[in-house]
Amino acid sequence: MIFLSTLPGVRAVKNLRVLFMGEMQRLQRYHIIAASLVVAVIWIGVLHFTDVDDVTSIFPLLLFLDATSMSITLIGVSMFFEREEHTLKALFVSPITKGEYMISKIIGNIVSNLQTLVILYLYAWFFKEINLNIFLLVFYVIVISVFHSMIGFLLAYRSKSFTELLTGVLKYMFIFLIPVVLEQVGVITGDLLTNLMYALPTKAALLLLNSTTNGVETWEILYGIAYLIGLSLLLSVVIRKGFEEFVAKESGI
Repeated sequence: MIFLSTLPGVRAVKNLRVLFMGEMQRLQRYHIIAASLVVAVIWIGVLHFTDVDDVTSIFPLLLFLDATSMSITLIGVSMFFEREEHTLKALFVSPITKGEYMISKIIGNIVSNLQTLVILYLYAWFFKEINLNIFLLVFYVIVISVFHSMIGFLLAYRSKSFTELLTGVLKYMFIFLIPVVLEQVGVITGDLLTNLMYALPTKAALLLLNSTTNGVETWEILYGIAYLIGLSLLLSVVIRKGFEEFVAKESGI
């Protein structure tokens, strides 16, 4: 048993477990989990005051807004507070790797987004009508959360203040989220504009969530999965390369 505990894979699992528990404690201490629950309550309010009983069509859009914007914000805010508390300095004298640190944050983000999914789905199930594949929703939320966690890391790297971080989140929303939402509700029309939307990762995310209600072609689902996973892998390389520089800079090294 002692030998097994020294194996790299076993150590990585133990490190991830410790890091994840610490991440959840920090999210609670920074009141990030509470903020996430408040946002979930807001989405419940939207569902509650929707005139239709069947919320199947609106559910993916609310989940899209939460899984994208909140994923970026949670990572960015968490890293900002850690920077303020000089927590990142401990990375240079700890046995954990930068990959383990980042994975633990992404897992914490996924848990938070899945929490919102469960809360909204249970409300819709008991008080409204909904007909969605919950298992596909879970998978798609995980894929979307991973990609937008990567965006959160990038914004955290480039933001020198909390205000700059929030500004970065708002810029992302205006450029990548709002156009896709406007197309979804029929404000943006025309073949040229709608085709250009496919270049946006947020379009891929919304297509995946919409596919749980049918009406999305198979190639669009495959495009959405491949696009988000492919971009996540590419961004992970960029993030890993920039992480040591970020930690060194913030630690005054």
